Amino acid sequence: MKRVITYGTFDLLHYGHIELLRRAKALGDYLVVALSTDEFNWNCKQKKCYFPYEERKRMLEAIRYVDLVVPEENWEQKATDVEKYHIDTFVIGDDWSGKFDFLKEKCEVVYLPRTPEISTTKIKRDLQK
Repeated sequence: MKRVITYGTFDLLHYGHIELLRRAKALGDYLVVALSTDEFNWNCKQKKCYFPYEERKRMLEAIRYVDLVVPEENWEQKATDVEKYHIDTFVIGDDWSGKFDFLKEKCEVVYLPRTPEISTTKIKRDLQK
């Protein structure tokens, strides 16, 4: 079984997120999603989520491409997650291109192109207009 992992906040879930999850799942048989906790988002990313962690987790668990949702609590956990969950492929958006190449010693690293016309940031900006 080929295991894939991806990371994100997944707040204001939209079709760009679904497309990322679909493409990530297509790279393997089992998809783990490491979902940023509210504390990690605020303390390390200075992001405030509209939906709390448990709600975002439930939404992700309802998506057919997702097999397991685990908390992302810090930047450093990626290397240990690869080992802990027996990951073959690490997947993330290409806006992070090159940032996780250090994981290539442990697994394949894939940077997927983002869906260009949509993002949570764009949705928030559009709603403020």
